[in-house]
Amino acid sequence: MKKIVVVAIAALFGTVAVQAQDEVSFGAKGGVNFATVGGDDFDDPDARTSFHFGGFVEVPITEKFSIQPEVYYSGQGYDIQSVDNGDDIEFQLDYINVPVLAKYYFVDGFYGEVGPQIGFNVNSEIDSNPDGDSGDINFNNDAINTIDFAVVGGLGYKLNNGLYFNARYNLGLSDVFSSEDLGGFDLDARNRVFMLGAGFAF
Repeated sequence: MKKIVVVAIAALFGTVAVQAQDEVSFGAKGGVNFATVGGDDFDDPDARTSFHFGGFVEVPITEKFSIQPEVYYSGQGYDIQSVDNGDDIEFQLDYINVPVLAKYYFVDGFYGEVGPQIGFNVNSEIDSNPDGDSGDINFNNDAINTIDFAVVGGLGYKLNNGLYFNARYNLGLSDVFSSEDLGGFDLDARNRVFMLGAGFAF
């Protein structure tokens, strides 16, 4: 699976390098995630608060339109139980996500973005102490599908100095759980992630 991630990252930046031009910009990004899952078998579980960070390349096509591939780490999942004045019990599902976004600037600095995303699960665990090193609860990691497909959409604002802020929503299209490794039980759950972030384009 790690080889798949490496190949995806190499292909992403290799393609841009071939098209290198003065207008192409590279950047770093990060922010907070409010993640949960949706589906027939889940009744709106509480969101897990986590984070994301990574990098991107923006390739202008016209003055207002550009293509923006990204690679970023994303903490996803949901809260199994919310605890007042204590640590929540979290179902932690962490991914390396690779979206390719179409980005359109409506007016000076203000833009919208939308596109497909493929994610690679790199961690799955139940944690009763998410703020510490202890608290991991045994879980069958094989029950989580390695690949996750999603559609991404968002809005943002980019300053002239390269600093930008955005809000984005990831709508998962793939089942989180593998029915084969759940004893044939088909559990309907798809990732849902609201993201608030900031970044800087060089």
